[in-house]
Amino acid sequence: MKKEIIAFFNEIEGAYNSKLPFVVFRKSNEEIITAFVQNTDDLYELNSYNESGFLFAPFFNNEKKVLFPTDQCSSFTTIVQENNSLQIDLSSPVFKTDLTLKSKEKHIELVEKGIDFIKIKNAQKIVLSRNEIIECPNFDVINSYKKMLNNYKNAYVYLWFHPAVGLWMGATPEKLITINKLKFSTMALAGTQLYKGSIEVVWNEKEKKEQQFVTDFILENIKGSIENTTFSDAYSVKAGNLVHIRTDISGDLKSNNQLESLVASLHPTPAVCGLPKTIAIDFILQNEGYNRAYYSGYLGELNIQNCSNLVVNLRCMQLKNKSVTIYIGGGITIDSNPENEWQETVSKAEVIKNIL
Repeated sequence: MKKEIIAFFNEIEGAYNSKLPFVVFRKSNEEIITAFVQNTDDLYELNSYNESGFLFAPFFNNEKKVLFPTDQCSSFTTIVQENNSLQIDLSSPVFKTDLTLKSKEKHIELVEKGIDFIKIKNAQKIVLSRNEIIECPNFDVINSYKKMLNNYKNAYVYLWFHPAVGLWMGATPEKLITINKLKFSTMALAGTQLYKGSIEVVWNEKEKKEQQFVTDFILENIKGSIENTTFSDAYSVKAGNLVHIRTDISGDLKSNNQLESLVASLHPTPAVCGLPKTIAIDFILQNEGYNRAYYSGYLGELNIQNCSNLVVNLRCMQLKNKSVTIYIGGGITIDSNPENEWQETVSKAEVIKNIL
């Protein structure tokens, strides 16, 4: 069902005020915004990848894989064609962050530890992250989501809420898996630079190597499920205020019902975890010092109209009471510079801070 944009957001605001689970999302470079609103506040966990609905899954399995089942939801859409149709309040509310010199020192120390571990254990890459808590007492959920839609047209922009889990919002540039009937596609995305007016940038060896790790990992891990595999040359793409290196990968499913095995093979990718996967996960668990929860997990449509479209939960935040928690990270290799890795997280945090 298509709605006028004002009615669309009024209904989302009504669901939020009524504490009904919902998700709103717009895919990269599209005009259609889609919503699923659950009829009750029941919490449904994923039992099978053959189910149909909107899936919200964590980085580790210590959190619930939450499903908004299609048969328990109403769904509707709207279209945004002009910036002013969103009716955004562009005023900048005052907010206070917990970002301090101590935060910087702590993250640099973590990165240094990661580099030393890579040298000793011969790991190729470890993705290390941090969170940043921002006090934002006047945070307007709907208006902030509209800002995100307006600012990040080339990202998958979502707003997700369940009263038993909380509220998450993000603008992610990274696809995990798309399956349309028997057609499969994904991407390898890594390397980060600030966008300075052009995507014609020079990448250093550390960034090229980091992206190649992701590409090689995906190609190796889809062999058992995908045939006729093709992949593009690596190229630069803009994502908000950043530029990344991307390789597109596609192919044909060897048989039906491959989604679960593909997710198990690919998640978490080296773009959010590292290589080898088990070694990187162990290091993250022992050293990051906080629970990633749904950050660097995945979300999206599951078996809707013969299509599944899952993205990686990056450039995201969680709303807790009157505070916003931002999650940001970066890939660490033997060539990493700790100061540069810190600055990369600062740049990524601006994606969220720009919409507060």
